[in-house]
Amino acid sequence: MHTARPPKKALKAWLEAYPSEVGNYGHLLLEEKQETDANIPKDLIPYFESAHLDARRCFHQLARISLHPDEGDAGCDAHYPGSLPLKARKGLFGEVMSGMMSESYDFVGRHEYLIPVFLFRNHEDAGQYIYTLSRDPTRTREVLGRKGDDFIAIVVDEEGKVTRFIAGEAKWRGSWTPSVVDTVMLGEKIADPDDSTKRIHSGKGVWYEVNRALPVPLGLEQLHAILEECEPDKFAKVIASLDRILARRNPDPVERTDLILLVGGSPATRKPAHSLIPWENVPEEYKAGRDLQIVELLIADGDDLIDAIYAGLWAKEYALA
Repeated sequence: MHTARPPKKALKAWLEAYPSEVGNYGHLLLEEKQETDANIPKDLIPYFESAHLDARRCFHQLARISLHPDEGDAGCDAHYPGSLPLKARKGLFGEVMSGMMSESYDFVGRHEYLIPVFLFRNHEDAGQYIYTLSRDPTRTREVLGRKGDDFIAIVVDEEGKVTRFIAGEAKWRGSWTPSVVDTVMLGEKIADPDDSTKRIHSGKGVWYEVNRALPVPLGLEQLHAILEECEPDKFAKVIASLDRILARRNPDPVERTDLILLVGGSPATRKPAHSLIPWENVPEEYKAGRDLQIVELLIADGDDLIDAIYAGLWAKEYALA
């Protein structure tokens, strides 16, 4: 289960925050105060270890390798998540940062979010990759992304009832130029069916996915299953509440907040404190009508940071007491 507290002190020292809230729309721009130093990965590693621990146990059990494989042991080069290719680790990084941001900053509505566990065990292709790699270290390849919401957290009242959840969509890019933002949010360019000389966005980007998201997504069912398996006593009331929310007939109502996290490099032409997506009003492309929170996390040398974090997970020099 996820138990590590977010490194709020480290985040405050590392990032300058520009928050805003207009009605049911929240926007948070986060910029580096200085280039990432060697201490940042060390500060973030305990949270990342906690986020990945459930899936690590599942995938290592699947591959029949130790949680702490020593050099020379069979399968030692196939540990999760460090052995995944960089592209896959970038996706995982965004998902973990979605949780860290949700627990560290005030989002729209100022709810207190709880993350009992991250849903990485449902990343089927990652499990297959680790299993194969543990038996044949030459079988490296790209890993398909996990299906469903990138991130789920819940709000629980004093009686243990789930009253709200936040579902996140995280995207990583090396440089968030205006054209890259448009492609991610609006879809790839295609031929205009009304004018073959023009190209238009397909409309199948992040806005499309968020607008058509189910009021009660699969992620809540997956969360329910993990809690029921791993912590049925501790989360008994939460499990019972999720049962009622997930019921097909007469389900309990639950509020949803949509989270979009854009993380990666700032374009060279962007001025400090200027956001990628307008913050003054709800973006016109957002049609779902729910609470919406956008986070822009703009950092330099992101590849190096991700490499340092994932190389340091469960390493002896970073080992938790």
